Amino acid sequence: MAVNELETLAVQLGEALLAKGWLLATAESCTGGWVAQTVTAISGSSNWFDRGFVSYSNEAKQDMLGVQAATLAAHGAVSEAVVREMVEGVLMRSRVDLTLAISGIAGPTGGSAEKPVGTVWLAWGVRGGARTAQIFHFQGDRAEVRRQSVVAALQGALQLVK
Repeated sequence: MAVNELETLAVQLGEALLAKGWLLATAESCTGGWVAQTVTAISGSSNWFDRGFVSYSNEAKQDMLGVQAATLAAHGAVSEAVVREMVEGVLMRSRVDLTLAISGIAGPTGGSAEKPVGTVWLAWGVRGGARTAQIFHFQGDRAEVRRQSVVAALQGALQLVK
């Protein structure tokens, strides 16, 4: 998916959020704010995007989002448990209706046999409603893994808001 396709997804998400009167916030690790950048590139996004947390380090995940040290120790930053706690942290620290969280291994270093480069966990949450998480195994270099993560995050959010 090319950059203009990222824009298309962001526009679609914005339209769907506006139609429901919802606000979005993001919690990003391996994407470093790329989802927030993608949605704020859309004119009028202030009507449906509230904030983004870039919690790259484990300490930031704990300080900014309330991710538990025990969760990080038991499961690692790239895990379902952590992205779910990131979603809950955003919902506790904002008044948004929809949030998403991303934590992954973009590479080229940092992978392991259990969590190879390209492993990305995404989670989404609707205030008072659905919570979902999914693991992805993306291929490509660092930029490609990060880009695919943004696409998947936007697609998942769009599915929840429609």
